[in-house]
Amino acid sequence: MIRVLIADDQEMVRMGFRMILDAQDDIEVVADVADGVSAVSKARELRPDVCLLDIRMPGLDGLEVTRQLAGPDVTDPLKVVVVTTFDLDEYVHTALRNGASGFLLKDAGPALLIEAVRAADRGDALVSPQITVRLLKHFDGSGAAKPQVPPPSEPLTARELEVVKAAAQGMTNTEIGKELFMSLSTVKTHLASVQSKIGARNRVETAAWAWRSGVVS
Repeated sequence: MIRVLIADDQEMVRMGFRMILDAQDDIEVVADVADGVSAVSKARELRPDVCLLDIRMPGLDGLEVTRQLAGPDVTDPLKVVVVTTFDLDEYVHTALRNGASGFLLKDAGPALLIEAVRAADRGDALVSPQITVRLLKHFDGSGAAKPQVPPPSEPLTARELEVVKAAAQGMTNTEIGKELFMSLSTVKTHLASVQSKIGARNRVETAAWAWRSGVVS
């Protein structure tokens, strides 16, 4: 059972998300809160598998809550999916930099909401399709000079490169396994090795590194 915490200042949104998620056999909403301070407190108390966070909330906004629950300085980070009305690049980049495992718009629909929760729980990442192209262009440095990217601590193997390319193109671990004829555990092992070599904390940072470094173009 995937345990989920919902944080949104609109009661109707919380009720809607709860109804959608609780209707799934493999998902249980363990709490819903209306502000950022409560989100941090409840998340640390309950340790849900996935936190769904709105951006604009009283007390602490969703971006700061994400940083406190999943950021680079968090010893045991939680998995966070940001769900918002506001389709602004700066929000997307900040959320992902702060450790979010996904970024959805509220009009993405129930199916994507459910899949985003399941993807985050699996260690995958899901970003709303309408955001993805802009996001990858940003990572690729399109229209600007490519940013300098530190090299990996050790060279990536040929198999690791295949896996990271597939991940950067949005494939899930299951899809990568089918595409490259390897088991799910082997895919996860390769991704973990890549993350260690490039200093990435999660799948999103790994994909960003692949685009910024030119591994994927």
